[in-house]
Amino acid sequence: MNLLKHLFSRHSQEQNAPPAFVRWPGQSGNQYPYEIHPIDTAFRPLPGNYMYAKQSEDGEWIPLYIAQTRDMHQRLEGHEKLQDAIENGATHIHVHFSTTGQAARCTEERDLVLLWPP
Repeated sequence: MNLLKHLFSRHSQEQNAPPAFVRWPGQSGNQYPYEIHPIDTAFRPLPGNYMYAKQSEDGEWIPLYIAQTRDMHQRLEGHEKLQDAIENGATHIHVHFSTTGQAARCTEERDLVLLWPP
């Protein structure tokens, strides 16, 4: 378990502060587990899905941008949608690390976008 924790930890993780989680449902009914991080978090170069999100007044998360990448660190560094997301109220990034391949990540992205069109 420590190896998995080490592999999937983020660079700027606070000591002993595990990330919060949310399960995002897709159009298909599948539930996808996402970690919730501050929007400026730096990540290791791992594949996965991500979304920029904001919270509504009642505390519900609202996705503003949903995508997938083969390298979370490289893709999110200087992301072209980041400023637009922030201007639209994004405060956090939700990430789902996934090593199941690009086809699975694209299927998850499509499934989420169909239910949560940003």
